[in-house]
Amino acid sequence: MTLITNLAKNAASAAKKLAILDTEQKNTILKAMAAAIRASKNQIQQANELDLQAANDNNLSEAMIDRLTLTQSRIEDMASGLEEVAALPDPVGERRALGKQPSGIEVQKIRVPLGVICMIYEARPNVTADAGALCFKSGNGVILRGGKEALNSSLAIAQVMHKVLDEYHLPKELITVVPDPDRALLLELMQQKEYVDLVIPRGGEGLIEFVTEHSSIPVIQHFKGVCHLYVDKDADLDMAVALLLNGKTQRTGVCNALEGLLVHQSVAQAFLPKVREVLSQAGVQVHACQSSAAYFSCANVLDDDEFGQEYLGLEIAIRIVEDLAGALAHIDQFGSHHTEVICTDSQQAALQFQTQVDASVVMVNASSRFSDGGQLGLGAEIGIATTKLHAYGPMGLESLTTEKYLVNGSGNIRT
Repeated sequence: MTLITNLAKNAASAAKKLAILDTEQKNTILKAMAAAIRASKNQIQQANELDLQAANDNNLSEAMIDRLTLTQSRIEDMASGLEEVAALPDPVGERRALGKQPSGIEVQKIRVPLGVICMIYEARPNVTADAGALCFKSGNGVILRGGKEALNSSLAIAQVMHKVLDEYHLPKELITVVPDPDRALLLELMQQKEYVDLVIPRGGEGLIEFVTEHSSIPVIQHFKGVCHLYVDKDADLDMAVALLLNGKTQRTGVCNALEGLLVHQSVAQAFLPKVREVLSQAGVQVHACQSSAAYFSCANVLDDDEFGQEYLGLEIAIRIVEDLAGALAHIDQFGSHHTEVICTDSQQAALQFQTQVDASVVMVNASSRFSDGGQLGLGAEIGIATTKLHAYGPMGLESLTTEKYLVNGSGNIRT
């Protein structure tokens, strides 16, 4: 048996041990893991420094290094995320009655774990804690295959969680980190359909495409985050500026950062000079349509088919649209089904935008940066689905479960 097959088989066996734990026991263990991560901040950060040094030596992008970096604050966020997951309702075991059927059978559905989740990610060591917590609470084993960029950090975080599992007499294989980033092992891992039930990749578009192409196991897909802010004719322009700055500049290397700004033509003259001033101060490079380029001194003019880029940096594409319909058409063509935002005081426009935009998260007068599992009440997210099956948007506990039927009869036979 190969290393990968053995890891997958052991994870599947370990996942069955979670069935004996009730919600209170799972929550107690998650809180203990949070405390252990806090107590191990220095060790985790030391491991992360090794990864950061290698990242700088290999000239990784600023966006990649930002995702890789674990500050004391981000480690605290990981610990808090585990506690938030512990505080969430447990979906496992939830029942809903479908009633007594004409045949006399009683039908229910009960929510159950998927089994074993395989996480494939690049420079995101926090995924180790987030995915471990979410899978544990939802009754699933998890196999974590991070990129070589984050291997030291991921192993350090997993080691802390393993100590807690051992203290509670649970197998450490419930949270398995693949110790070797060899691409050949990744390919083998994606063929373990006998033991693994779902693959969730987190990273750049190239990684998602590679996993989708090579996996024989169902894959949650999220290719990129091209998020837009549409400033309507009835928008509060000061609010729109605040939403733009927060969405674009608070953290640029994440998938819920703004990459596009759409402006109703009737407010362009009043609004775009404000945009020029704040984006210039923030050091944001502007790519613009022919009409909006006139408001900026150094804009890169885009052709109509050149929108839809995921910059993951201090860059943004700006377009003046004729009306709400024009904004909807642009988003339909260039959006990535991730997150779209409208700034407006019109309830009618807001309703139309939220009804017609095809994205997993559609916001009115709120920053795109809230498109995050923790911010949306999921505690932490294991990934984002933009292809609708079997989930859409940030994925929390319920997305890591399914339902099975429970049927009770009294000797009923079908005629």
